[in-house]
Amino acid sequence: MTDRDVIIVGAGLAGLTAATALHAAGRGVTVLEARDRVAGRNFGGRLSNGTPVDMGGQWIGPTQTEVLKLVTDLGLETYRTHDEGAAVTLHRGVLTRHTGRELGLSEDAASEVVRLQVAAESLAERISLSSPWLSPEAEALDRRTLDEWLRANTENAEALEFWATQVPALFSAEASEMSLLHFLFYIKSGGMLSTLTGTTGGAQEMCVRGGAHQISERLAARLADAVRLSCPVRKISQVGNEVRVHFDGGQFSAQRVIVAMPPTLAGRLTYEPAIPGSRDALTQQMPMGSVIKVQVAYETAFWRKAGLSGLAFNLDDEVSVTLDTSPPDGSCGVLVAFFEGAHARRAVRMSLEERRAVVARSLVKLFGSDAAFPFDYLEQNWMDEEYTRGCYGGRLGAGVWTQYGAALAEPIGRLHWAGAETSDVWNGYMDGAVRSGHRVAEEVLAQLE
Repeated sequence: MTDRDVIIVGAGLAGLTAATALHAAGRGVTVLEARDRVAGRNFGGRLSNGTPVDMGGQWIGPTQTEVLKLVTDLGLETYRTHDEGAAVTLHRGVLTRHTGRELGLSEDAASEVVRLQVAAESLAERISLSSPWLSPEAEALDRRTLDEWLRANTENAEALEFWATQVPALFSAEASEMSLLHFLFYIKSGGMLSTLTGTTGGAQEMCVRGGAHQISERLAARLADAVRLSCPVRKISQVGNEVRVHFDGGQFSAQRVIVAMPPTLAGRLTYEPAIPGSRDALTQQMPMGSVIKVQVAYETAFWRKAGLSGLAFNLDDEVSVTLDTSPPDGSCGVLVAFFEGAHARRAVRMSLEERRAVVARSLVKLFGSDAAFPFDYLEQNWMDEEYTRGCYGGRLGAGVWTQYGAALAEPIGRLHWAGAETSDVWNGYMDGAVRSGHRVAEEVLAQLE
């Protein structure tokens, strides 16, 4: 006799969604979470004036239907990201105002950026979302990095500099750190680049009033004492017809176990018997992105008076993308900024004061002297989070999809996998995490029945 029908490791969106579905089906479930909080890569902060801000995953797009359903079901509300006014692009010291779709580049460079986007999306259309490694010419696409493909397809330096800003904005990693196949799979998974990078109509259209972390908190509240915090799992043993989960402070047994963690963290657990080499090799080669997220608060959203939306692309400095994330009540103005990829790995070696100065200098260049005087500055370094080790998600370098991709979501005995990285649709996003929770719950219920 086992203690539970199912044990879930990880109380982020994927794990809690799976737990909710299994509980609704009448199954006994326990969720073990290493942190002293739920929500994983969603995390809420507060400015000194009490305004809530998202320090982790934040935005929801209109095609992210599963997480939107969840928001409605939980009684939460969304509001539109401010998107009125001009965007700005800083390149080689020149600041250009433009609509977000115009990019703010020279005519030749803008044309090249669009041509490369069309070419990439044409390749992406052929990628299988369920089995990327079986796509036409998958091995050839997987052998090349995205950076190699970009440089082979244009000699326009300005266009390449723009791509060098956009890629880390999506992945918190450089174009040289992922295979072309991974990039193509990812953009198709999210509805192509215009959707992924867009605000209105795109992935940044909406925020959750009060913070996206509330989605997980309300799911956990419904599950009540089925969710146990501060219980880091160390070992999972499959013994006969049961699975034993060893965590700090105890051990539970279950018929099935779902590991709802980023693959790189799942690979750090001890498994008995040892997991197959293909799964272990995958987890060793799927690092998380590097990012420090920053929320900078002002008494007013002064950039709006200047006719600016708050969207900025900075091709010159360490802070390369900003958006307006001011609260809907107008109580203050807030700009979100990021150190991403190589910029984040350099910034992490700075002191807090040095990073704050870098952000201030960048925002002054983009929005004028008023940007030098925020009343608050909050940052979240996801690389140093012990139970995350980076955001936005895991990525696959050259050759990994075709050699090991089949092991990403494939069950091992009574052991199942969930998480945003395992989703075919909106991979790496909150919506993808929710979808993976639904998938794995159906998978487990079919086995239990």
